[in-house]
Parts: sequence; C-alpha cells; structure tokens
Amino acid sequence: MPLHAATATPSATGAGLILLTLIVITLGYALACWLWPFTNCRRCHGTGKRHARFGGRAFGLCRRCDGTGRRLRPGRLVINYLRALHDKGSKP
Repeated sequence: MPLHAATATPSATGAGLILLTLIVITLGYALACWLWPFTNCRRCHGTGKRHARFGGRAFGLCRRCDGTGRRLRPGRLVINYLRALHDKGSKP
C-alpha cells in the first residue's frame, strides 16, 4: 500500500522549474542592465574605429557608436523607455 497516495504535498514540476529559471535569468539580466548599462559596439568590437574596406591603414570613427566603442544594452534601452513613459504619464 503506497504511503503518499492521499497526501497533498506539492511537488516541483518541470513547468515550475522552467518558470523559476526564467524569472531568475530575467531578474539577473535586469540587474546587469542596471549595473552595467553599456556593452561593446558589435560593429567595431569596442575600438571605436572603422577600418578601410580594402585592408588599408586608414580608419575613421565608427558611425554606429560615434567612435566611443560603447553601446547601450537592449535591456537598458527598454528600461529607459519605460522610465520616460512613466515620467511622461505622471506629470500634472
């Protein structure tokens, strides 16, 4: 005779673990976007320089990051948008 057939103990299901994992990953990424809002530019790899197309020594400033080598993370762009939307909505 099974001992736990009529018990109401909650068990961790696969869907619950996946949901918990997604929540932890999302909160971790939000924390990373808050602490480190910038990341390296993908076009110039963080150098801020755009090299000549045919392998010459000449270079110009990267147009995507304006020569800084840094770009805002996509999550930080969302946070800034939501903050501006909240500020716009709460003004009298």
